[in-house]
Amino acid sequence: MNTFEAFEQGALVLPEKKVAFQEVEWSKHPTFQGVELKHIVTAKDTEGAYSYHLVRIAPNCAIGNHIHATQLETHEVVGGEGICVNNGVNLTYQVGTISIMPAGVPHEVKAGKDGLYLFAKFFPALC
Repeated sequence: MNTFEAFEQGALVLPEKKVAFQEVEWSKHPTFQGVELKHIVTAKDTEGAYSYHLVRIAPNCAIGNHIHATQLETHEVVGGEGICVNNGVNLTYQVGTISIMPAGVPHEVKAGKDGLYLFAKFFPALC
């Protein structure tokens, strides 16, 4: 089983509850075609402090250039390959890569030929 498949079968485990990732529906990104998200931990769960999301980017698709004015964002690559343009610098994304985008920094992510899977975290919460 590859790392992304392990996340698909995984769960959020807390003292008060367990949320199987399979029970969380994929939702289409409202702006970027070929991008889907599983909202694992949302603002309502953390009083807005942080949010965690599994992100699936289809082969050769992208999350276009954008800025989060108030959120620090992190990416942990759990499957596939691609490129992240972080503040104008091309970064190679492969399994095991972690990248950080401070608030206000422009960034975009382009999936390779086999797609790209990220575990994205936002501080404070994105949604």
